[in-house]
Amino acid sequence: MPKMPIASLALFALLLPVLAQTQAQTPAKAPAAKSAAARPRLIFAVSEGSSGGIDAAEALLKYQPLVDVIEQTLNAEVSVVLARDFGKLEESMQKQTYDLVMARPSDYPARGIRDYKYTLVTTARPDGMCTFIVRKDSPLKKIEDAKGGRISLPETTSYMAKFCRAELRDRGIDAAREPKLQYVREQDVVGYSVENNIADIGGVASYSGVARNWEKKGGRILHISIKQPYFPLIAGPRIPAADVARLKEALVQLDSSEAGKKVLTGIGIQGFSAGDDKRLLDLLKWLGS
Repeated sequence: MPKMPIASLALFALLLPVLAQTQAQTPAKAPAAKSAAARPRLIFAVSEGSSGGIDAAEALLKYQPLVDVIEQTLNAEVSVVLARDFGKLEESMQKQTYDLVMARPSDYPARGIRDYKYTLVTTARPDGMCTFIVRKDSPLKKIEDAKGGRISLPETTSYMAKFCRAELRDRGIDAAREPKLQYVREQDVVGYSVENNIADIGGVASYSGVARNWEKKGGRILHISIKQPYFPLIAGPRIPAADVARLKEALVQLDSSEAGKKVLTGIGIQGFSAGDDKRLLDLLKWLGS
């Protein structure tokens, strides 16, 4: 390495104190501004029950417009999970894995509120009901006339079977004592049984394709049960109460704009209603769950 000339060394020695003083008087450079805080990541589980036939990819497309509303309202990143396994849905709510759950059957969100510290955000319109269907020429005039007859319901452990049994109970018909009551695997089979005179009357969900199309196909609706909460949306304890209130307000107002109505139509409901936890808890009592 070449040596510095003696004259240069002397000049450097003279300037060194000045440089040190100048450096001391120069304000320290401000640290780089912190990057904006990352948006919270939320998991949104959707269950369409046994009557829903969509897969995960279809669920993502179907619910993305609703997810956009949630993300904008909560300033969060939301991932959709299709919860088709009811056992997994219950377990995940118990562990509070899901931050938001929108599910039918409604007894799952209801238990989320009662047992797992979730809070109700909204329910969907219209409410859910058990629809009792008969053939057009059926001699049955009222639901009480079905006592002792051939009654067809969805599989015994299903939500809608419990729902319809509760309505029959309130009308004086104890399903456990009906000798001709039969359970079938799917609601479509209930419709087939009634249509083909295998059963005198069948109970299906008001939101099922069977109920919605029954009269169009020439059948008759004999009785509709009391209304109960449908497709509740619940929020886990990690979401602050203020955010729950904001989300509730945003969803309830969706049907007041054309853009919002498109979101609602896409997921097959008329609108969102702001309810209270009590109605979901009362549902569980009515079902005996």
